[in-house]
Amino acid sequence: MKKNQSLPLAFGAAALMGWGIARALAPRISFAGKIVVITGGSRGLGLVLARQLCEEGARVALLARDQAELQRAHDELAAAGGDVAIIPCDLQERGQIEEAVRNVISHFGRIDVLINNAGIIEVGPLEHMERADFERAMQLHLWAPFTFMWEAIPHMRRSGGGRIVNISSIGGKIAVPHLAAYCASKFALVGLSDSMRAELGRVGIYVTTVAPGMMRTGSHVHAQFKGKHAAEFGWFAISNGIPLLSIGAERAASQILEACRRGRPEITLTLAARAAIIGNALFPSITGHLMKLVNAVLPGPTDSSGNATQSGSASRSTRLTPTWMTGLADSAIKRNNESNGSSASDL
Repeated sequence: MKKNQSLPLAFGAAALMGWGIARALAPRISFAGKIVVITGGSRGLGLVLARQLCEEGARVALLARDQAELQRAHDELAAAGGDVAIIPCDLQERGQIEEAVRNVISHFGRIDVLINNAGIIEVGPLEHMERADFERAMQLHLWAPFTFMWEAIPHMRRSGGGRIVNISSIGGKIAVPHLAAYCASKFALVGLSDSMRAELGRVGIYVTTVAPGMMRTGSHVHAQFKGKHAAEFGWFAISNGIPLLSIGAERAASQILEACRRGRPEITLTLAARAAIIGNALFPSITGHLMKLVNAVLPGPTDSSGNATQSGSASRSTRLTPTWMTGLADSAIKRNNESNGSSASDL
């Protein structure tokens, strides 16, 4: 065999061997009795993760900003026998994050697993975005997870190890039109998560980066929209409910926890998301041109009214987004504590 033909095989064999060694070295853990901190744990994916963890006997601390949502989540989990603490925390305030970690240690004595799940989705054309939108996304998706990790890692070191799960997104691997602030911040989280993994493994702290595609968590009603609000909500909500493009919250949570249990470096959820990432890696120029075509069919900018931010529930239009097109996504709203009492408009 020629030398230039044998090199790829050698690299492939080495990569496969490295993957096998990494899997063998990462001990599989049980969540029973583990102290798990979940940011954004009051609703959506965070709440579903908490349900499954409580079922496995974990002791869970839920962090979120809304006290009423936290209380509803606590009452549900406690009624099912879960050992749950709730800690109100605004992730845009570093001091509150540091205080929240101290409260967890005071209540439970340690942190075994940290799941950085909290985030915000802002959808709309670049023409209507402001610097503040990017700064907010970076704070929630980069600096808040960084601060949580920075505060939790010393406690994990003293305990002999731990697990960290950073929920990024397909938008942290491929830039998607009308999600510029979201993608920029999620790309940053992927870089932070991957670099910390490389250095923390030697002290028994395993970091898992999660890149989900579309998930049916019910969070589309809490996403923030600019531009032509109803039209932007329409494409986003419909995409979230397409079965072959999206994944149910319960299945997503199960796969995330299994990756955490095994100490896997990374997991991508949905076949469509994996295909998109592979396609972008192999053919980045083609992907770039495709994204231009996608942008061409998305709603364009509008007048100054598009500069205002509206929630998904306030942006919904029964004419542009009939409920039969979003049924799967909508079915998760009440189940996952996403309901805020708003109704669709008549636009």
